[in-house]
Amino acid sequence: MPENQKAIHAALQNVTKFADLDMASLKTIRLGGLTNLVYRVQTPTDTLIVRIPGKGTNEYIDRAVELHNATAAAKAGISAEIIWADSASGIMISRCIENIKTMTPAIFASRKGAAARAGVALATLHNSGEPFEFRFELFSMIDEYLSVLSEKDIVLPDGYSEVVKAAAPVKAALEANPHPLAPCHCDPLCENFLDDGRKMWIVDWEYSGMNDPFWDLGDLSVEGAFTGQQDIELLTAYLGAPPSEAQIGRMVIYKAMCDLLWTLWGLIQHANGNTAEDFWAYANGRFGRCKKLMEAPAFQTHLRAIA
Repeated sequence: MPENQKAIHAALQNVTKFADLDMASLKTIRLGGLTNLVYRVQTPTDTLIVRIPGKGTNEYIDRAVELHNATAAAKAGISAEIIWADSASGIMISRCIENIKTMTPAIFASRKGAAARAGVALATLHNSGEPFEFRFELFSMIDEYLSVLSEKDIVLPDGYSEVVKAAAPVKAALEANPHPLAPCHCDPLCENFLDDGRKMWIVDWEYSGMNDPFWDLGDLSVEGAFTGQQDIELLTAYLGAPPSEAQIGRMVIYKAMCDLLWTLWGLIQHANGNTAEDFWAYANGRFGRCKKLMEAPAFQTHLRAIA
């Protein structure tokens, strides 16, 4: 019997259409996912995605907020329809989006127009008018993750505290020059983007909330290892016009800040014993990239540009 087949079958019993299905009638394929168990499930009539949350994720993810935001994103037309979800357990069943390519940095680089389609998808989300629950507060989340880590047997990368202190001028500049908040994905891994060649879909709303929309742009650029040309393609499609120096600067600032935050996220995964990836190496790699970007002379130029 495939892994978690019983749990998948039990989840489907909550949907009237699938309540009488025999477990043997389900064809299950495990998909990717760093923290959760995600399955493509073929029933006799439908193709579904069943998500079973990973160990320890309820420590830092509000499943009720996730469900609200995922439903709003589907209503905006850029995400999969939610068929059933349980906010207590975190199990979610959604409609499978067919004929798509799950994106990676390499596919973003090789697939013509992919960065632009991602820009259009993010613009559709940010301009949808669909209010998200939860306010994604970067520096508050850093403090929250540090608090979670303080209760675990883990050591921060050498110099992390100093870099957090060096980020104080970034915090001050962003607070002095706020951007209107928008419904944001907040965790735009390449693998959360699904491309059908005409339209880019976005999935996985665990970290979503109201945020500065340039966070999504900067974070996607980092996750996709975008070149300068891809950055301009992304921004131009997103804005509908060539970006200004201030807009480029704002995106670059968030490149550094997302690495600063996700360093701590990686350390939490490491402390929780998540074996989906070498999260110690992941955290140290992200921190090294953040430190390098913040120490580059151009970083101060970008910081001045957003002011």
